[in-house]
Amino acid sequence: MNPASPVNASADYHVTDQVGHLLRRAYQRHTAIFQSVVPASQLSAAQFVVLCVVRERPGATIAEIAQASAMDEPSVRGLVERLKWTDWVSVAHEPGDKRHATVTLTEQGRRTVGETLPHAQQITELTFGDLNAEERQQLIRLLRRISGAAAA
Repeated sequence: MNPASPVNASADYHVTDQVGHLLRRAYQRHTAIFQSVVPASQLSAAQFVVLCVVRERPGATIAEIAQASAMDEPSVRGLVERLKWTDWVSVAHEPGDKRHATVTLTEQGRRTVGETLPHAQQITELTFGDLNAEERQQLIRLLRRISGAAAA
């Protein structure tokens, strides 16, 4: 039997060693760290990302937030809706076009971001764990490359 045959390749495939699985586990760990560190427990990591994007780009559209956050538009739309319910963002619609909406932070949203930002570095530190400075820089470089963010 040929050593490169699909049968042998299948026997050597372990899902727990695959990049997608490991990235998902790393993200789940990061999200758990976020939830344990951030005092506003009703704020999710994804909501925080959206709030930060809107802070950097006041009046951004859903599509612009999706692009900047690397999330799909339906997810961003749902996150913005929940953020609107908590009075962290306001949404303005173009007259005659309910689908075109711009998003800005409310005063409460600005306060929430301001209160959460000091925890962001701690979350990053805890996510990196015991990686040394060189490993941290290498991980960031590699994640940028495989995510396509290096070209952006």
